[in-house]
Amino acid sequence: MSLPERDGDGYLTDMSLWTEEVGRAMAEADGVELDDAKWNQIIKAREYYEEFNVVPPIRKFAKHIGEDQKEMFKMWMTGPMKPITKYGGLPKPTGCV
Repeated sequence: MSLPERDGDGYLTDMSLWTEEVGRAMAEADGVELDDAKWNQIIKAREYYEEFNVVPPIRKFAKHIGEDQKEMFKMWMTGPMKPITKYGGLPKPTGCV
């Protein structure tokens, strides 16, 4: 599958081209394994974005989905909102990531 165009940070340049298949293929291309827990967070971030039209900061998002922020950092090995938004076809998070 050929991936839609991405910017220098690996985010989709056109959010409307996102599908689950695209999200998984982007992660695969980046060498990131998406298990069910990670995928669940990606879907919840998309739902949050659809409802509030904003990417939540990690503290707010962790609370929103009832996850421990530290556990999310461990799971993603990085600031969680970056891969979550990237593979969820969402805009880049602003502020601290």
